[in-house]
Amino acid sequence: MEQDGRKLFVLDTNVLLHEPLAIYSFEEHDVVVPMTVLEELDQIKDRKRDVSRDARVAIRALEDAIGGLTTPEQIVNGVPLPSREGQTAASGKLAIFPDHQIDFTIGTLPGDNNDNRIINTALHLQKQYSPRSVVLVTKDINMRLKAKGAGMERVEDYRTDQLIDDIRFLTTGFYQYKGNFWEHLNRVSTARQGRNTVHEVPLKEMDETPLYVNQYLIDDESDFCGRVVDRDDEQVHILDLGRNRLLNQEAWGVKPKNIYQGMAMQALLDPDIDLVVLTGPAGCGKTLLTLAAALEMVVERNQYEKVIVTRSTPEIAESIGFLPGTEEEKMMPWLAAVTDTLEVLHKHDVNPSGSMNYIMEKANIQFKSINFMRGRSIQNSIVLLDECQNLTASQIKTMITRMGEGTKLICCGNLSQIDSNYLTAVTSGLTYIVERFKNFEGSANIYLNGVVRSRLAEYAEEHL
Repeated sequence: MEQDGRKLFVLDTNVLLHEPLAIYSFEEHDVVVPMTVLEELDQIKDRKRDVSRDARVAIRALEDAIGGLTTPEQIVNGVPLPSREGQTAASGKLAIFPDHQIDFTIGTLPGDNNDNRIINTALHLQKQYSPRSVVLVTKDINMRLKAKGAGMERVEDYRTDQLIDDIRFLTTGFYQYKGNFWEHLNRVSTARQGRNTVHEVPLKEMDETPLYVNQYLIDDESDFCGRVVDRDDEQVHILDLGRNRLLNQEAWGVKPKNIYQGMAMQALLDPDIDLVVLTGPAGCGKTLLTLAAALEMVVERNQYEKVIVTRSTPEIAESIGFLPGTEEEKMMPWLAAVTDTLEVLHKHDVNPSGSMNYIMEKANIQFKSINFMRGRSIQNSIVLLDECQNLTASQIKTMITRMGEGTKLICCGNLSQIDSNYLTAVTSGLTYIVERFKNFEGSANIYLNGVVRSRLAEYAEEHL
């Protein structure tokens, strides 16, 4: 490791579990993987959980990078990272550091656990290579605090897949104008396209509004509500939907209670939109609207053949096998929110339980574990991915790439209810797809503003 202007990044285990190919993410800078990290990966690789697969991929990536003819001295001093398809920016070196051989001086953390050993390694390298910048990279917040307290000058989170710095900047899927929308415009051209009315507005007339395809536009005063259907460097084409028309939509007996639910239902019922992402607080109607729209499109309109419901299930690989019944029966405890919603949709029927059984069969509703979706190709279906705020970007990518021809994917989640130890609102896979797909003409994203479950839930959301 030469003394030059390049940085030296020391990786924690959770970075390689979060992104197994993280060693290629530091461009011209050098990467150090302590021996303790390899020991932790070795312990994790054989577990019966999804994380074990990531550990095995990370181990193979390290082996491919080091090669078979390198000497122990070369591995400690660093070997150049090989060229890899899609990772052409990586031009630094990779080193495996034998931290068990370090004779730590007084003042470092006690080496009685793996986190302390990795921090001590970073402190040792910081002292050895000073004044070169040495950075400890970890997704463990407490470990970052410990490292700073122990004397590390640079400690960072792994942010390669982080598209925004503050959740407040996450796109909501709509833009609300103050006052009357039409008062902001000096020139507009309107045309009829079949049953639809489309307005063509010069881009410079939109007051620097950040516009993208399938973004909704509303205002405070008029009945206007539109959706951007196309845009270029000069013109924006807006489909006129109308606030009243959106509020008078109906799917399986459910009508929107506010304009945000109206925009969401319009996107859910549009067969030209392949991906719908619904975010918002608890009680805003995400699951209810999704199931109502799914039943409407499958049973009433015959646009799709079946409904597949899946969600993130913590520790499912270890605990699902001990539950009785088939895969769908094993999934029922985690999908109670969906069955509760089905009960709400049919509570006024003469025989609610009979109606539910009939609809479950008529709509071919299937409950599947996300762990068993890999390798499948789903055709002509509606797929509901619930509680996806706990999924990483790679897990959601796995789900999206399962979708075949004629399939609509609906992702629902609440970023304030993340349960994962290593995810935050800005690193969640839900945030990742909202930002990545906002310019995709086949997707729509709606933030359901407002709690409609009950006045108790609304008060709790605002004051707790």
